[in-house]
Amino acid sequence: MNAIDSRPSRTDAEEAVRTLLRWAGEDPDREGLRDTPERVIKSYDEFFCGYAEDPVDLLRRTFSEVEDYDEMVLLRDIRVESHCEHHMVPIIGVAHVAYLPRKRVVGISKLARVVDAYARRFQIQERLTAQIANTINEELQPYGVGVVIEASHQCMTTRGVHRPGVSMVTSRMLGTFRSNSDTRREFLSILNRPPMNSSGI
Repeated sequence: MNAIDSRPSRTDAEEAVRTLLRWAGEDPDREGLRDTPERVIKSYDEFFCGYAEDPVDLLRRTFSEVEDYDEMVLLRDIRVESHCEHHMVPIIGVAHVAYLPRKRVVGISKLARVVDAYARRFQIQERLTAQIANTINEELQPYGVGVVIEASHQCMTTRGVHRPGVSMVTSRMLGTFRSNSDTRREFLSILNRPPMNSSGI
């Protein structure tokens, strides 16, 4: 039995929210908070929908009609919304995902969905970065994979040391992105270019 199958009922989860409200010094039965437990659990359905998704399955459909395309494929500035597993507060940032295809490519939306599938779980950024890169590498078997995540952690910006404006950067380089400095340099240089406008320029 996995964690999804053994999780508490929705009623149990809503009662846990009521307990936290009481612990914080509130009255969960007052008008403004009466529906808060239900709202929180509904938001958790969205925040943590990654547990119900299989990132591997997202990469199963690939395309081989690419006219021998063998240059880097890079999807940058993918919005990352996750939660710190240590304090259960948001991690917000962007992911940049690149791979060097061997013979097959995957739909670009699937790369973003793989990021979401892992991000929408309780995470630490280092593991999130590795999971995304490892999964793409294992399923697509490209020449190489590069993943960089830049994110702000509210466990650091709104509590503890209170350092707003600080971001954390993690990277995972596999295959040619690790062994070939030119490939790695090309990847990182593209990330430093200004974003294109709506006309593609």
